[in-house]
Amino acid sequence: MVGRSQADRNQLPLLLLRLLCLLPTGLPVRSGDFNRSTDNITVRQGDTAILRCFVEDRSSRVAWLNRSGIIFAGDDKWSLDPRVELEKRSLLEYSLRIQKVDVSDEGPYTCSVQTKQHTKTTQVYLIVQVPPKISNISADITVNEGSNVTLMCIAYGRPEPMITWRHLTPTAGTSPARDFEGEEEFLEIQGITREQSGRYECKAANEVASADVKQVRVTVNYPPIITESKSNEATTGKQAILRCEASAVPAPDFEWYKDDTRINSAQGLEIRNTGSRSVLMVANVTEEHYGNYTCVAANKLGITNTSLYLYRPGTPIDSATSLAASLWLMANLLFCLFCTC
Repeated sequence: MVGRSQADRNQLPLLLLRLLCLLPTGLPVRSGDFNRSTDNITVRQGDTAILRCFVEDRSSRVAWLNRSGIIFAGDDKWSLDPRVELEKRSLLEYSLRIQKVDVSDEGPYTCSVQTKQHTKTTQVYLIVQVPPKISNISADITVNEGSNVTLMCIAYGRPEPMITWRHLTPTAGTSPARDFEGEEEFLEIQGITREQSGRYECKAANEVASADVKQVRVTVNYPPIITESKSNEATTGKQAILRCEASAVPAPDFEWYKDDTRINSAQGLEIRNTGSRSVLMVANVTEEHYGNYTCVAANKLGITNTSLYLYRPGTPIDSATSLAASLWLMANLLFCLFCTC
């Protein structure tokens, strides 16, 4: 903190002797001769701080000090910090200017003024505030439904920032966004459901500057459920379409069966899978195409199916036959999955 040329070093004993008269801790004066005041100066990190001090006359001997030592003795700079300069806007001003203030600058600063009559010491405590900043947040995560999830959001700032969590993208049918109670760095979700998937926002805020906001995406895997299936009627020689939709994460794989036979895209039949939807297209309906069809949706978490009918116009659908065929096919599929047949 202290650096001098060789010529100045030769005068060091004399300067130290003069400074002893300025340091408040070394003054054996009576209380009536010693005037001391303390001010707090609050500055945001990166800004410039001005610590004010004024002398009573130009013959006063003055110095600025902090916990590290002497900063200025009169006009003589002892600090090696290039950010520190004197601020003199009038003949009697002896203020200290610190540019690009950092947290390490926080603490007490003393302006000691000695005149022929008395010594006056002004102490200024510099408080450095830091805007909130999120330094670490959980990475995007994929979990299975029913798992316990912990999201982390670490932030720093002065004053210490307040952490809040918000669920930004709940599924359709729920509120647009949900704020979580409490001010915690960790958000605990017990037994997560598919409705709790989406983006979660962490916000770190204090009164120094705008809040810092970051997001983490939570993907929840769950087994397929059939959301829509549509039977159809068609006359021979015409085109027919059977449609099946399923909700699942990851997206489901679809298979089609007629009775107990798996269908491939051949012999006038075409299967088109797009995301959560599967369509079976019959280009030219014949008598052999009429009957019960089963749409199967599966992913790594489970399997489900539904029965659909392609029938002649005016033909009633036997729901009991449809249910029996569906249960029979499901039993065979599960047997193959678990027994690797």
